Amino acid sequence: MPNSPADRRVVVTAPPRRTHPHARLRSRGRHPHAYRPRTEIDEQTTLGHTYVRSLMRTQLRAALAVCAVLVLLIGPLPLLFAAAPDAGRLQWLVLGFCLYAPLVLLAHWYVRRAERNERDFVRLVEDR
Repeated sequence: MPNSPADRRVVVTAPPRRTHPHARLRSRGRHPHAYRPRTEIDEQTTLGHTYVRSLMRTQLRAALAVCAVLVLLIGPLPLLFAAAPDAGRLQWLVLGFCLYAPLVLLAHWYVRRAERNERDFVRLVEDR
């Protein structure tokens, strides 16, 4: 049992957001008091800031994944070249041919991932 009035639980309620079924709808078929993420972003509210931060976080996660793969792919090359100092052609072969295809595939994956993140964000914001 609470000892003082400050220790009591407080129930916080809000007025209902639903409108009557026969209420007039705004342009593009939206309710007048409907929740709109795009408005939250345009008005730079805390919720809008959270939406934008979530997009930035997913983009950053994809970029960090690409950087990690690059470090794992390119990082061991100096050790490989130091282990075989007389293999000049091997160095050109690795740098010119063996490294080019994975870099192109990695760049392709990153661009597709970033575009998909942006598409998902637009769908969220435009209520599709």
